[in-house]
Amino acid sequence: MIHARTLQALEYHHITDHLASLCISGVGRERAQGLTPFAEAEDVNLAARIYAEAADWSSRPAIGGAVFALNAFPDVSGFLQAAQTSRAHAFQPDLDAFWALREVLSMARDAHASIAAPDAAKQWPHLLAMADGTPLPVQLTAALLRCISDDGLMKDESSPELYRLRGELRRLHQSCMGKVKDYALQYNMLAYLQDEFMTLSSDRYVLPLKANFKGRMQGIIHDWSQTGETCYFEPMFLVEINNRLQELKREEREEERKILLYLRGLLEAELPGAQAALELLAQLDLLQAKRRLAALLDGRCLPLTPVTEGIQLLEARHPLLVLNRAKAANASDSAHSAKNAAKSAAAVRPLDIILRPGERALVITGGNAGGKTVCLKTLGLIAAMTLSGLPVPAGAGSHLPWFSRMDAFIGDEQSLADNVSTFTAQIEHLGKAWKHLDGSGIVLLDEFGAGTDPAQGAALAQAVLDELLDKHTFVLAATHFPALKSYALTKEGARAASMLFDTQSKKPLFKLAYDQVGASQALDVAREHGLPESIIRRAEHYLLQDGQDATTLLARLNDLAANREEELVLLKQEQEKARSVAKHEREKLEKERLRLHDEVRAQATELMRAWKEGRATHKQALKEMSRLRASLATDNDPEQNQSILPSPQHFAVGQQVLHTIFNKRGVITDVDERKSRVRLDMNGVNLWADMKALRIPGQQAPANAPGKPSSILDSTPRQAAAPTSGGSARPAGAADGASLRLDMRGHRADVALAELERFMDKTLLAGFREVEIVHGRGTGALRRQVHEFLRAFPAVEKFSLAPEDQGGDGMTIVTLR
Repeated sequence: MIHARTLQALEYHHITDHLASLCISGVGRERAQGLTPFAEAEDVNLAARIYAEAADWSSRPAIGGAVFALNAFPDVSGFLQAAQTSRAHAFQPDLDAFWALREVLSMARDAHASIAAPDAAKQWPHLLAMADGTPLPVQLTAALLRCISDDGLMKDESSPELYRLRGELRRLHQSCMGKVKDYALQYNMLAYLQDEFMTLSSDRYVLPLKANFKGRMQGIIHDWSQTGETCYFEPMFLVEINNRLQELKREEREEERKILLYLRGLLEAELPGAQAALELLAQLDLLQAKRRLAALLDGRCLPLTPVTEGIQLLEARHPLLVLNRAKAANASDSAHSAKNAAKSAAAVRPLDIILRPGERALVITGGNAGGKTVCLKTLGLIAAMTLSGLPVPAGAGSHLPWFSRMDAFIGDEQSLADNVSTFTAQIEHLGKAWKHLDGSGIVLLDEFGAGTDPAQGAALAQAVLDELLDKHTFVLAATHFPALKSYALTKEGARAASMLFDTQSKKPLFKLAYDQVGASQALDVAREHGLPESIIRRAEHYLLQDGQDATTLLARLNDLAANREEELVLLKQEQEKARSVAKHEREKLEKERLRLHDEVRAQATELMRAWKEGRATHKQALKEMSRLRASLATDNDPEQNQSILPSPQHFAVGQQVLHTIFNKRGVITDVDERKSRVRLDMNGVNLWADMKALRIPGQQAPANAPGKPSSILDSTPRQAAAPTSGGSARPAGAADGASLRLDMRGHRADVALAELERFMDKTLLAGFREVEIVHGRGTGALRRQVHEFLRAFPAVEKFSLAPEDQGGDGMTIVTLR
């Protein structure tokens, strides 16, 4: 838990207030202002996952092509609360309340439909689970949409009786208009009327009669205008019509009351679903506000890691400083608010707050107004926001452990009402929290022990740090005590850090330098803020007398650390530049490789087409193929073509070797010393290979010209050129005696023959002299079709069945021209 006093010290309420201002509904603002850190780590992780999934969902168009947009909706929480707590006879909702509920249910239905997309279970499962928590009220939603119009009026179609009554009212109105018009024309009454149209008074049709003509007609005067020049007069011929009108109006009101009672009954029956609909919209409003907050902070949700990994906040910025700058930037230029928000976030000086694994205490020293307290508040507020499931202004790679408790002792806690000093208040609060602190807690100490005797205060602060380290509690302490400075440098589990300053201008740099301590700079601050120089000189004199002036040494350390930070910044910039150049070169090389790949494939395809169409003989095709190989080969650079891997001294069955041409590993299954070749098994594909093309596998592969395929066969990418059961082409330089096998067993005849044609094309382009075709024995039907194909294939010189020890009539050996 995080005590309310700690949240107040960190000014957490300003974050929730700003989050509430980003909501579009009253119920959303209520959720935002009531947001507090979660009690369990699982809740924090779930909130972070839902936030990420909601960001993904909100940016994806629905099935209709439009992205769901959450608009402002009415707050019906009071209406639903009254429906839940009031007795049935006391709960009398009006049409306006039902119209507001209609808007909420309609929007919730659309939001749920957008979330429950076909791939929702994979894309945003936690968001879907949140939306599916309680079923929405289907009947109530349908009834409200049927009975209430967009402008909040009850529709005629709400019930058959209401439809009949309103139809009769419209007919009565038309009849009345007709009678008035006929009467006015018959008796030439237009001169008596203030207006030629009739109007309503006391819910009855009347004529606006000029006052000086009131005695010329029989009827009833219902009212007068404010000037007294017009009286609203009901002629006798309208009395009967108006009486019927009143009767119909009464029946209409009664029917509308029945419809409202019907809707009330549906609401009572589906009240949990209506509450779930409002809760869904409130949560979506809050998630939308979180995304807007993230845009202002240029932030992200941080992952929770085990406590053994320590604390790592990279480029962390104080959230309130970022928000204040963003508010000022938006006020000056609302047209570019998003861009200004990003600039404002970058303008706040970032800090790297790091406790490495095994470290639990960070003691921060440095000058007054140098940023020590801001550093503590930055960590504290970012931790509180993270535990509340909010995005924070920290860079990629940042992470925090789960803190079950956080206590902050920041600022002046003096209370005149309670008769306690700042020191006493800190001790009281620490004493109350002490028994709750353990390895999952964190304590923020700002100048702890400074309100009493310096020697005793420093000793007490060291003792507190010792005990907190024994408890394995994380602690960040800002101090000016010299004893704590040396403590941080020597104590195991503690780490020192100093806020840097510019020695020339005496201005703070708001940067942390680790593993060193800093001077307090009290005299420089006093001089800068107008204290007389005579006082400053006397203070320097007393400081020298006490022998406590280490300013020169600490200033030197500060300069070294500041220079190191500048060098790190420059190094990071150079690193990013080198990465950018390398990426550009890789992209350029890939484009060139693809261009060459397309060019070689086109030329090889054209050669194959020319040979098949008879435009080139077999010898011409082979000659052109050799020329193309030569144009791509790198034989003129023997050092580049030579593998740096050792050549095997002898070959044995079962030995693993690297085929340097295919750049693939294989296992030797047979050795033919007479022909200086071995049979390799490369992932189930067998082929004969020259011994000179084999190497012992190592860390490096044979070198080939970068960006160029090693042969014409690399008209497909390098890995695709490796042998497959479908028959890959052989790279240039393979021996004439090498053979490649195609296994057709288990294929239908049409599929097998199509595969055989592709296989023969590839082997011909590769320059293979001999290939093996495995068709199996079976009934012999496939073997006969293969032989018929080979007889008609012009590049086949001869073919025969394999010897019995190599497969017999289940395999055919083919010799190419």
